[in-house]
Amino acid sequence: MLAGLSAGGAAIGASFLARPSNAEGALVAASNLDAPLQAPGFPDWTDEEWATLSQADWEERLSPAAFKVLRQDGTERAFTSSLNTEKRDGWYSCAGCGLTLFSSAHKYDSGTGWPSFYQAIPNRLGTSVDRKLFYPRTEYHCVRCGGHQGHVFDDGPRPTGQRWCNNGVALVFTPSIAKAA
Repeated sequence: MLAGLSAGGAAIGASFLARPSNAEGALVAASNLDAPLQAPGFPDWTDEEWATLSQADWEERLSPAAFKVLRQDGTERAFTSSLNTEKRDGWYSCAGCGLTLFSSAHKYDSGTGWPSFYQAIPNRLGTSVDRKLFYPRTEYHCVRCGGHQGHVFDDGPRPTGQRWCNNGVALVFTPSIAKAA
């Protein structure tokens, strides 16, 4: 179970939140400052309301593939998500609760077969240690609903050197609306 979540489904604790350090905070781009809180079409629930959904509620709300990734820490097959090749400007949000997690300004082609970003929107993802393989990895989850997104590695491009490797089925993409001149 995720660190910081109580058995009763209380809000995610401060120890679980991945807060940027001063050095990371200096790298936050203006595009992150304008990030919408959530994607359109999701309920405007409180964090507590999201935290009280049961596994049966999640199974009803999500596709089988999204349920396996978001609620059971699964991984989709590489190169299967259309979001891997998405090139439009916009926002990537949690497919569970709609919380906006990434800007297209920070997406890049990692060649791994999953949508990858070199920077996340601050305070929207929490991390934990994943020991399912023979070496520990840093797993990350949506701070609102706890949905598993992917893993973060230290082999990404500048300026952060990070690769936030995300399951496409765990995201929804919302294209930016061009501003009228």
